Amino acid sequence: MSGKRSFRRFLGGVALFALPALAMAVAVPGEKAPDFSEVDAKGETRSLQDYKGQWLVLEWFNKDCPYVKKHYGSGNMQALQKKYTDQDINWLTVISSAKGKQGYLEPAQALQVAENHNLSASAPFLLDADGSMGRAYGAKTTPHMFIINPQGEVVYAGAIDDNDSANPAVIPKSSNYVAAVFDAALKGKEVAVASTRAYGCSVKY
Repeated sequence: MSGKRSFRRFLGGVALFALPALAMAVAVPGEKAPDFSEVDAKGETRSLQDYKGQWLVLEWFNKDCPYVKKHYGSGNMQALQKKYTDQDINWLTVISSAKGKQGYLEPAQALQVAENHNLSASAPFLLDADGSMGRAYGAKTTPHMFIINPQGEVVYAGAIDDNDSANPAVIPKSSNYVAAVFDAALKGKEVAVASTRAYGCSVKY
């Protein structure tokens, strides 16, 4: 029995030792972006390598989340997408909801939702039903925003703006972190805020 208890203690120590390594497997500003390869709603594979040498925004999405509805129902997210994709910045919208969970969409459903949400400025939804991409980036909420520079480094991770209310009426008075990053970075200036606490609904892994 004492040998079994010792073995259990040993396993517990290994598990505790392994946790920090697992926790580090996320997108950290100033470090290389985690690699990904996911199929979008049209059946096309999108990978990080496809955007080598280019700016890329990753946005986590759940159509049923009140915070997503805040930014899409007001047109705020679509306006942001258009403003920066018009400047040759790539934008991918990711659904990491597992099958049977809130926000999960089959490809045909995802295309319909993309049309309903006027997602024309973004590539079709990436369907990350197994959660591998979301977990690699540490995506916790919808929305959760990540910005990757042409060198493949994460320059921003966090909330879309500084007001965590679900009421769209607060948007005009909110400071948009994504816009602030690009307003600085595209002029060769230092990004003032590289990381914030994301707010919204939990990603439904």
